[in-house]
Amino acid sequence: MRIAFAGTPDFAAVALRALLDAGHEVALVLTQPDRPAGRGLKLQASPVKALALQHGIAVVQPRSLRLDGKYPDDAQAARQALADAGIECLIVAAYGLILPEWVLALPPRGCLNIHASLLPRWRGAAPIHRAIEAGDTQTGITIMQMDVGLDTGDMLLIGTEAIAPTDTTAALHDRLAALGGKLIVEALGACDTLRRTPQPAEGITYAHKIDKAEAGIDWTRPATEIERRVRAFDPFPGCSFKLGQEAVKVWQAEVLDPAPSAAPGEVLRAEAGHLWLACGDGALALHRLQVPGGRRIDAAAFLQARSLVSGDRLG
Repeated sequence: MRIAFAGTPDFAAVALRALLDAGHEVALVLTQPDRPAGRGLKLQASPVKALALQHGIAVVQPRSLRLDGKYPDDAQAARQALADAGIECLIVAAYGLILPEWVLALPPRGCLNIHASLLPRWRGAAPIHRAIEAGDTQTGITIMQMDVGLDTGDMLLIGTEAIAPTDTTAALHDRLAALGGKLIVEALGACDTLRRTPQPAEGITYAHKIDKAEAGIDWTRPATEIERRVRAFDPFPGCSFKLGQEAVKVWQAEVLDPAPSAAPGEVLRAEAGHLWLACGDGALALHRLQVPGGRRIDAAAFLQARSLVSGDRLG
């Protein structure tokens, strides 16, 4: 099939590669503008753009697709490029821009979205993070026929993926990206026979975008909740607590059972490579940490560099 593809991060690049490997003709790629990255803040192409250029695919990078918005020239240029491409379908995966009605109506077969959840649960920007944070045991990929709503379109194909008790967002992301690539190829191969299923009216939840302000650990929360957040916010934005003037990140934690009782934030043990912290309900053993400017280290190395004793209170 002759298609266009709209996506930006690694999750989308996996799907684009799967489509190319399956023999689909990708006539055009839409992706976010290059962003400053690294210590030198040099402009860096998105993973999708880099892959498209490797395959000689035309790339457009509008700042907006709204013809009546802040960047109408960008939107008009994208509109012309899509019209000239002569595509049958537009595939969308983690693009980062809302598609206005003119985009949805342009391809004869419409626009298909690769969404990383079992809709209607976790519509929105951060479905992988929020599923782990909430303690879900299962998630998946929904291939959806897009409409004007936020992830509200009819479902075409669904694949499930178990969430392991140790899964981080990084680990689950990679498995879901591979599943998304597999399912979008299947969907295009069976596009004439797939049945459109409206999403249920029950069970709707929204996966709001992750904010850096959520990174701070509130020790008054239950240990199980904090441990899930540590995994959900790996690799971004991480969970952290204050030690003096430093913000120390926690990358791995384990709920203690049975849990010693103490005031939230109190150090229960800081010896022999063990760092235990009391929470509002239960306690956590912190296994991997990171100080500003450093790398991820285990609790033993952390305790050698930072002086903590039982009874100390962490912010």
